[in-house]
Parts: sequence; C-alpha cells; structure tokens
Amino acid sequence: MLRWAIIFLVVALVAAVLGFGGIANFSFEIAKFVAIIAIILFVISLIAGGLRGRGTRP
Repeated sequence: MLRWAIIFLVVALVAAVLGFGGIANFSFEIAKFVAIIAIILFVISLIAGGLRGRGTRP
C-alpha cells in the first residue's frame, strides 16, 4: 500500500514539473490519502500483535 502512495507522489511531482497543476494536485491528494491509510493499518497491526502476544508469555 505504501508503494502506491510513493507512485502517486512521483506522478504528482512529475506533473507539477511539467506544469499540469490539476493532475499534480489530484495525485498528491491520492498519495496523501493512501499513505495515511497505510499508517493507520500499520498502527492497528502493531496494537493487535501486541495484544495477541501478551497472553502467550509466561
């Protein structure tokens, strides 16, 4: 998922350099959204993994 965020960020940067402001803005917004979702899922998996691991240790 983070790969998609990086791809959209690169597309936004290339579009901005070439002067396509609308496409650059849209691609940047998508990249930001995907990156935020990836971070949220990462935090949830850390919390879930930590809670699951507590019961197995003596």
